[in-house]
Amino acid sequence: MGKGHMKTARIMRAACAAGLAAACMCGIAACSSDSSASGLTGGVAATVNGAEIPEDDVTTSIENVRASYSLEDQDTWGEYLASLGMTPEEVRESVIDSFVDQKLQQQGAEERGVTVEDSEVDTYVDYIKSNYDSDEKWQQALQQAGFDDEAAYRESIKESLMGNSLLDSFEAEDPTDEEVVEYAASAITFDVAKRSSHILFDANDQETAQSVLDQINAGELDFAEAAKEYSTDTGSAADGGDVGWDQLNSFVDEYQTALDALSEGQVSGLVESDYGWHIIKCTDEFVAPEEITSIDQLPQEFVDTYRESVKQQNQQEAYQEWFDEYKEAADIVINDMPEGLPYAVDMSQYQTDDGSAEGDS
Repeated sequence: MGKGHMKTARIMRAACAAGLAAACMCGIAACSSDSSASGLTGGVAATVNGAEIPEDDVTTSIENVRASYSLEDQDTWGEYLASLGMTPEEVRESVIDSFVDQKLQQQGAEERGVTVEDSEVDTYVDYIKSNYDSDEKWQQALQQAGFDDEAAYRESIKESLMGNSLLDSFEAEDPTDEEVVEYAASAITFDVAKRSSHILFDANDQETAQSVLDQINAGELDFAEAAKEYSTDTGSAADGGDVGWDQLNSFVDEYQTALDALSEGQVSGLVESDYGWHIIKCTDEFVAPEEITSIDQLPQEFVDTYRESVKQQNQQEAYQEWFDEYKEAADIVINDMPEGLPYAVDMSQYQTDDGSAEGDS
């Protein structure tokens, strides 16, 4: 079993806030079996259709989560479990279940002929690695994320891509207009949406930005043409600076605040953000109707986005139905919890007479 294989695709993913079990499920821990680590017992925690899940992988996962939450001290750990209403046995069970799901995903992918090429992994890892300007910083990031080395990270990426490919193997029919309308009725929680374009200048190029803004305001320069000529945001520049609807995208606070103050056709002053200087133009407004009964009431971009969201939901439901049946039919054996595990504490020390956690009111 590859080291680090409980990590998700994002190397620096933050800890889940929903408690220890959620942390284990969300892939906080890199599940690498370090033979020098204390408290490892060896043995097999579970088997999935005959494939083994090492007990030490489960232990290492839990211990890594404890370290990420600064819960290495036994009393702190026990009190934390009590506050969640959990026992060490339940933590182990939760982590094993996540390993079981991963193992079933691997087996199911193989049966469905789903594969991931090494070149796909190379592309993803190289992209993430390019964000670090030295190998030392890259290695430090790997260690902070809980990976022993790049090979462990590559393995986690391969498994993540495998999961995506497995999901993609389930086809879903294109949603009907009625399904899109139903989705839109629940998704639209805003009163007004605004579409905008911008021209982005480097932080040290405020003088040029002001000059371009003055020419736009004087009617001497077309906004879209100025975006093509001057904007450092090359992705939107080719499209006249268009960045779409604010309710379908996420903009930095400074940008959104400035856009909120604009009406259709208005141009902002210079807006500074971490990206540089923006000139923003509100190019369209959509006032949400009180009741949505037809897709004709929606801008095409909203229709396309909602249609894709519904399709993804349908695909996820098809996958989940298959996975539930696949898991139900699987031969899964969970072995008894061994003695001597480092996370196994006597929870009776951290409970009051009524069974609640100490310190609870």
